[in-house]
Amino acid sequence: MTHPLLPPHRDHLPPRRALLRVAAASSLGLGWPAHAHDFRAGEVVIDHPYALPTTPGISLGAVYFRGIRNRGATADRLVAATTPRARKVEIHETRMEGDVARMREVGAIDLPAKTTVALTHGQPLHLMLIDLTEPLVDGERFDLTLTFERGGEARVKVWVQQARPSRRDKAVSGQSGSHHH
Repeated sequence: MTHPLLPPHRDHLPPRRALLRVAAASSLGLGWPAHAHDFRAGEVVIDHPYALPTTPGISLGAVYFRGIRNRGATADRLVAATTPRARKVEIHETRMEGDVARMREVGAIDLPAKTTVALTHGQPLHLMLIDLTEPLVDGERFDLTLTFERGGEARVKVWVQQARPSRRDKAVSGQSGSHHH
């Protein structure tokens, strides 16, 4: 008898044994990628790269990350990024100057040892996509290559998704939310 939630399999293993194989593959990083959305470059872990959908006719987009974690004992830096979806990718920082938010290009993002740097929307740091080849559409994914000073290159999948309220916004409005792709 097969289990309705398990895909059919050629070797006709009992459902429990098939589940154990899936669990083992997942623990080795070979399993279903939808459950984990992080990538590595040396000792750096890139957690959940995402972009917000763009409006047709707008040539700029932005890429954010739940965080970039340096698990190593030595500092690293994100120094560049490229994607086939834009002519150029710049590392940007937004700073308030009085009542005006000003965005400027910075040379790199410092990643101190044993530290996580948050790059979610609403935070000062992000990657700016310049001259998009086409609008970013909710639900799609695209490739982005990140270059780290010590960790080398990492190709990641960026998920295009609607903005979710921050934890602070949820606390103020009394909402609760869950993560969806």
